[in-house]
Amino acid sequence: MTYSLIEWRSQILSGTLPKDELAELKKKVTAKIDHGNRMLGLDLVVRDDNGNILDPDETSTIALFKVHEMASKRIEERIQEEKSLLQNLDLRGQSNFNTFHTYGLYVNFKNFVCNIGEDAELFMALYDPDQSTFISENYLIRWGSNGMPKEIEKLNNLQAVFTDLSSTDLIRPRISLVCQIVRVGRMELKEAKKHTCGLRRPFGVAVMDITDIIRGKVDDEEKQHFIPFQQIAMETYIRQRQLIMSPLITSQVIGENEPLTSVLNKVIAAKEVNHKGQGLWVSLKLLPGDLPQVQKNFSHLVDRSTAIARKMGFPEIILPGDVRNDIYVTLVHGEFDKGKKKTPKNVEVTMSVCDEEGNTLEKALHPGAGYEGISEYKSVVYYQVKQPCWYETVKVSIAIEEVTRCHIRFTFRHRSSQESRDRSERAFGVAFVKLMKADGTTLQDGRHDLVVYKGDNKKMEDAKFYLTLPGTKAEMEEKELQASKTQASFAATKESTKDSFQIATLICSTKLTQNVDLLGLLNWRSNFQNIKHNLKKLMEVDGGEIVKFLQDTLDALFNIMMEMSDNETYDFLVFDALVFIISLIGDIKFQHFNPVLETYIYKHFSATLAYVKLSKVLNFYVANADDSSKTELLFAALKALKYLFRFIIQSRVLYLRFYGQSEDGDEFNNSIRQLFLAFNTLMDRPLEEAVKIKGAALKYLPSIINDVKLVFDPVELSLLFCKFIQSIPDNQLVRQKLNCMSKIVESNLFRQSECRDVLLPLLTDQLSGQLDDNSSKPDHEASSQLLSSILEVLDRKDVGPTAMHIQLIMERLLRRINRTVIAMNRQSPHVGSFVACMIAILRQMDDSHYTHYINIFKTNQDISDFLMETFIMFKDLIGKNVYAKDWMVMNMTQSRVFLRAINQFAEVLTRRFMDQAGFELQLWNNYFHLAVAFLTHESLQLETFSQAKRTKIMKKYGDMRKEIGFRIRDMWYNLGPHKIKFIPSMVGPILEVTLTPEVELRKATIPIFFDMMQCEFNFSGNGNFHMFENELITRLDQEVEGGKGDEQYKVLLEKLLLEHFRKHKYLSSSGESFALLVSSLLENLLDYRTIVMHDESKENRMSCTVNVLNFYKEKKREDIYIRYLYKLRDLHRDCENYTEAAYTLLLHAELLQWSDKPCVPHLLQRDSYYVYTQQELKEKLYQEIISYFDKGKMWEKAIKLSKELAETYESKVFDYEGLGNLLKKRASFYENIIKAMRPQPEYFAVGYYGQGFPSFLRNKVFIYRGKEYERLEDFSLRLLTQFPNAEKMTSSTPPGEEIKCSPKQYMQCFTVKPVMSLPPNYKDKPVPEQILNYYRANEVQQFQYSRPFRKGEKDPDNEFATMWIERTTYTTGYTFPGILKWFEVRQISTEEISPLENAIETMELTNEKISNCVQQHAWDRSLSVHPLSMLLNGIVDPAVMGGYSNYEKAFFTEQYLQEHPEDQEKIELLKRLIALQMPLLTEGIRIHGEKLTEQLKPLHNRLTSCFRELKEKVERLYGVITLPPNLTERKQSRTGSIVLPYIMSSTLRRLSITSVTSSVISTSSNSSDNASSRPGSDGSVLEPLVERRASSGARVEDVPLKEDNENRISKSKRKEWSLSKSQVIAEKAPEPDLMSPSRKAQRPKSLQLLDNRLTPFHGSSPPPSTPLSPPPLTPKATRTLSSPSLQTDALVTATLPPPPPPKSSQRNSSEVAPPLPVRREAKVPPPPPPKARKSGVLSSEPGPQ
Repeated sequence: MTYSLIEWRSQILSGTLPKDELAELKKKVTAKIDHGNRMLGLDLVVRDDNGNILDPDETSTIALFKVHEMASKRIEERIQEEKSLLQNLDLRGQSNFNTFHTYGLYVNFKNFVCNIGEDAELFMALYDPDQSTFISENYLIRWGSNGMPKEIEKLNNLQAVFTDLSSTDLIRPRISLVCQIVRVGRMELKEAKKHTCGLRRPFGVAVMDITDIIRGKVDDEEKQHFIPFQQIAMETYIRQRQLIMSPLITSQVIGENEPLTSVLNKVIAAKEVNHKGQGLWVSLKLLPGDLPQVQKNFSHLVDRSTAIARKMGFPEIILPGDVRNDIYVTLVHGEFDKGKKKTPKNVEVTMSVCDEEGNTLEKALHPGAGYEGISEYKSVVYYQVKQPCWYETVKVSIAIEEVTRCHIRFTFRHRSSQESRDRSERAFGVAFVKLMKADGTTLQDGRHDLVVYKGDNKKMEDAKFYLTLPGTKAEMEEKELQASKTQASFAATKESTKDSFQIATLICSTKLTQNVDLLGLLNWRSNFQNIKHNLKKLMEVDGGEIVKFLQDTLDALFNIMMEMSDNETYDFLVFDALVFIISLIGDIKFQHFNPVLETYIYKHFSATLAYVKLSKVLNFYVANADDSSKTELLFAALKALKYLFRFIIQSRVLYLRFYGQSEDGDEFNNSIRQLFLAFNTLMDRPLEEAVKIKGAALKYLPSIINDVKLVFDPVELSLLFCKFIQSIPDNQLVRQKLNCMSKIVESNLFRQSECRDVLLPLLTDQLSGQLDDNSSKPDHEASSQLLSSILEVLDRKDVGPTAMHIQLIMERLLRRINRTVIAMNRQSPHVGSFVACMIAILRQMDDSHYTHYINIFKTNQDISDFLMETFIMFKDLIGKNVYAKDWMVMNMTQSRVFLRAINQFAEVLTRRFMDQAGFELQLWNNYFHLAVAFLTHESLQLETFSQAKRTKIMKKYGDMRKEIGFRIRDMWYNLGPHKIKFIPSMVGPILEVTLTPEVELRKATIPIFFDMMQCEFNFSGNGNFHMFENELITRLDQEVEGGKGDEQYKVLLEKLLLEHFRKHKYLSSSGESFALLVSSLLENLLDYRTIVMHDESKENRMSCTVNVLNFYKEKKREDIYIRYLYKLRDLHRDCENYTEAAYTLLLHAELLQWSDKPCVPHLLQRDSYYVYTQQELKEKLYQEIISYFDKGKMWEKAIKLSKELAETYESKVFDYEGLGNLLKKRASFYENIIKAMRPQPEYFAVGYYGQGFPSFLRNKVFIYRGKEYERLEDFSLRLLTQFPNAEKMTSSTPPGEEIKCSPKQYMQCFTVKPVMSLPPNYKDKPVPEQILNYYRANEVQQFQYSRPFRKGEKDPDNEFATMWIERTTYTTGYTFPGILKWFEVRQISTEEISPLENAIETMELTNEKISNCVQQHAWDRSLSVHPLSMLLNGIVDPAVMGGYSNYEKAFFTEQYLQEHPEDQEKIELLKRLIALQMPLLTEGIRIHGEKLTEQLKPLHNRLTSCFRELKEKVERLYGVITLPPNLTERKQSRTGSIVLPYIMSSTLRRLSITSVTSSVISTSSNSSDNASSRPGSDGSVLEPLVERRASSGARVEDVPLKEDNENRISKSKRKEWSLSKSQVIAEKAPEPDLMSPSRKAQRPKSLQLLDNRLTPFHGSSPPPSTPLSPPPLTPKATRTLSSPSLQTDALVTATLPPPPPPKSSQRNSSEVAPPLPVRREAKVPPPPPPKARKSGVLSSEPGPQ
């Protein structure tokens, strides 16, 4: 597209184009630009006929609308055309051709490849194989024996156009391009030199089907097509009559004696042609248009040298200037006696054109286009054929005047192949045909059998002699009837009659006629008696013949009429003939003769009295319309009325010119009046009769106006037409009547003011009746057309005064049009036209018209009704655009007219409806809403347009928003005491006005808010402005969300309101707080909108939504609050945050009661259920919430809600079926809590520092709840993706002011541990771990982060004594989980944990760990023993005594007690915890002994001996402790349960009993005797509460491994830890920035220690002593089996004495994993197995069965 435009632009700028071509090119350019504008979504540009952009101020509204409509339609057609081209290649080019009636086929002959060896002639033509006829004349190419054109200058320049093809030719089923090849040389190719030369011999044909090219399906002028050559005449020296079999058609023989058409048809029917590479190469293209158009449009293809081959016949449309006189003669066939010869003759026919003297006309014969004419044409010679069939067509082209005296002569001669004999051969016969018959008509088209004359005398060559003889057999037969002596004397032998010769002729002449009747009419004077016959026969003559002699025929008709005036019969016949000719020229084929007819009327027509006779006959026909015999004649006359009247009026004009105004003036006028009277009588007849005639009268009568007006009084003519229209009964021929009136308006009559005075009342009456509310089926299309025509004329400058006419239309039609527009569907095709009419009326009305119009209403109520109607209609038109968005000019014109009208009507409002009595609230309300709708219309929002468009609109129309905005302000202040009636309804509309981004307008209209508040404060009686406040908040929310408002508006609104409030005596304080409140709401809403529109981060959207949510909750705006709740719910649902979605919906449910109160509309939000009461809605919400909790695995919450719902079902609504389903669901929730895998989420603290963050994040700390399995690295990455410009901080300490005030974005992120808040009913009870796990990560509000630091000097012997913990506790504003996955931290507190307190926590957690590990093994015997082995070995081995010894050295000394006397209780507690380990270890070793394998015996023996020593020492120093039996007794009723009670260390400590007199003996007896004497009995220290279940999925073997080795496990392997029902392995990566400096030095030692502990499992010998690393120092409340703190772990292990170098320290950490338990005796299906890490030796060892 762009390239085309650039090229065309350069052509225009070159200045070399002719004027008409330049205009055409401009049209193409503008069409292309307009199409491009549509593609780019730009505005439609409207142009005049010359392509210039229209000025709307200088163009009428109607014209503007029509131009828009046409331009839009044109572009739409272009787009559809392109689409159809893409979808269907068959349609390519059709649209271009649809506008043409004539076509040409361009043929470019590239090459002919054939081994002939002699010269050849190639005849190309178009051929219809179905009808076996040639369509066109030949295109001749003379080809040399050297394989090149005979004329070397034609090399690469052999091109022709086959012209005059019509659309009927294009739709022929098949069409072929055929080429006949004629060899020019000897009789036979291989003959010697002495043989005759120059003979034309048939050689072959080439055929190509070109149907697709003709139909435009294939359109590539560059493509070269190969047409295979088929030889048809094999050499005759084989002496066979029938030639050898053709390789093409095996079943038939193609020989030279066959007619060419049958040969062509055989080749066409053949599937393949064995062409051996021989054939023609051509390129083809179909060119739309006649020859002049083709030469103009395709000048690159068709030039002066291009041959023109015409169609053998006339084109579809005959042009007046197309002079043609072609006679096509075809040699068909002959039969010749062989005479004295033994074989048939080789006949050659020589054809020439001779005059009556026998002289040959030079160059009269044309065998084919491309060459000049020749004088003699010699036919092809067929060898020894008795009945040769030639089918050779030659064009005879001679001057028209020569035709009468010329004939065509054919001489026949035998040609011998021997040159010597050939010379002696003379012509043996002659035939001839005359071109013109005796009666003056030309030779008829068709076949003619000619008489072949023989004779030895020279009479054969004497034209004067043989022309006296009959030329054709038909003539001879006529003459035989008259015995003629001449024939007898000339007749030769008897055999002469046997010779026959047939030709066919076709005449294409614009000057010769073959019609006797037409000729008789033209020569009527000499054929006086046949006038009547010839006039009647004229109706049967072919139209083409008549238009050839149009002027002559018309002259003859009028001469007959004038000269035979005494006989009225001729008047009627001439009238009918004239009607026939006029109708003929109306035919599309002869439409181009219209100008010829008009030229005749105004230049050649001279019958001054013809008007008398014509009008008399016409009047007679109309008056006798009821005569059925005359109906068709009258109908034809009405169709021809326009030209009939042109003859009548021209005749009258000529009469007046010659004779002046005479006494018969009245006679003519009377005839016109009489005619109209006859028409009126006709129209008043019942409809059934002559409906066709009535329709024709309405259609054609207006066409006479412009002519009649020349000789008849226009005003009287107007009156006649009025009476004519009025004579038509109502509700009959409505459309025809309206169309008739439209034509009257479009005539020159309506442009005269005095004529309009007559016509317009009638037109408005008729339109008013059509548009009446009671009209049953109004014809909107015709009505709008008529109305448009009237208004368009009235808008012209050259039609005289129009004010009164506009007033008339305004009074009679304006309201009717308004009501029509209101009632009309916006999709109606006519609505645009009616709106354009309404705009046109309003635009043409001046101020006095407006005033007059209002004054014609009788009462104020009538005015009110009219204004109400108008306001509603305007608002509707503004809201639902009638015109397309890209019709910018039309839309702006509409806006400008509406603005003026609104302002005019506003004055009426102020003038008539302001006082107390006449105040119309609804009317004022409608005014304000209309004005606001106008102001906020999208077409006026200049800031949304490009700078160029904005400038253009400002220059042409200005900013109409300011004008209407200031008017709104003035109207508001005019209201005075009525203002209170518009509060709060007008708050929203005024808000829309103030939100318009136009500073002056904002400044002018924002004070209205203050005025409204002041008004409500003063007049509401409440002393407040709550109504205003609520409405403003509601509407502000809607408008800002809809995209309006900006930061500048927020600032300006706050500033202006505060200015006004501070000046007010009573509103200063409440107003000021309101202004700040609105400002804060705006800030939240703008943030929300910005995030929703520009930020893809769902998290940010959620934050903003919650901020807005909280604002509305605080303001108790339930309606908006609920709306945002559902937005938040949707966001959560999209992110699959089902838990948060449930909590969000819960907020909605909490607003409802379990009661039958009806639901107020705002409680029923979108997608809500069809319910009536709050109880029903709450029930539906609970079901949805429970479903979300289920998806989010928050079964505890689901159970709680289901209990509340069950209570309702059971005791309120008695829905037992629902209750049953609910209880089944609840049962599944309970089961899921115990059985289902439920990963615990991690929590992260995130700080957003710096001014670069949005206000809702800036310098705030949030706690985030991670997704399932999400680790810190993944979480950080997710956050940084949201804030790609943020810089991640490496330290966890709070940043300083410098970072907080920085313009950048800094982000701090680290893991925090939730502080478990256990419900009271679980305290001091053995609760299953699955239940506890829920509370470890849910229903939490506090989170801790521990950072180790050293206080005091470092003790080289015991670093542990000076290692403190700084613990930061973060308290969030809301409990997790909640309506968000993150909440802002509201409180941060920090405390320091002393080394002693740290030791107590560590011991408690270690005891808890031992207790629960031992208990798991007691419950589930199928568990692998390895983790238990490792746990016991790590504690019991003597090397670990260093752990206790650290405590003893640090805290159990006199010195420590003296320095810290307040720690006495804590030291005792620590001792008791050490003692508490002993009974736990005792049970552990007992179970270990029971599950022993052969491999582990050495280890067990070592464990037993080591434990004995340990136990002795501990019991001696710290006493003996026993656990109460209620913790360990078996509950028989719960047999089979898989629930494992989890006993927390604090519970163990509180319920255990310390023996004051502890001794080694009592300890050992307790540990060994009881255990051995009663294995598995109730007396064991930690006997299982229920029997083990094989299917228990606790898998606690993972726990010790993880605890002891967590610093060695690589990050990649952590993710493979399995999740069980009893715990979730949720490993936490260490934070490098959180470690103390001491870590760097000490960490390797602990790593070695940890590696070394695994040694017993990789060898059979007992391992070296491996000290136990005390568990990490984290508070008991946050401690979970699955989430140990890595940071504190390092501190404890660092205090241990260095061990000996490990043997297996290099072993890969992947070998550490415990084996998977094998469960062969499972009673219930096991849960899905966890992903286990591979471990070399361990994994191969099965657990005990």
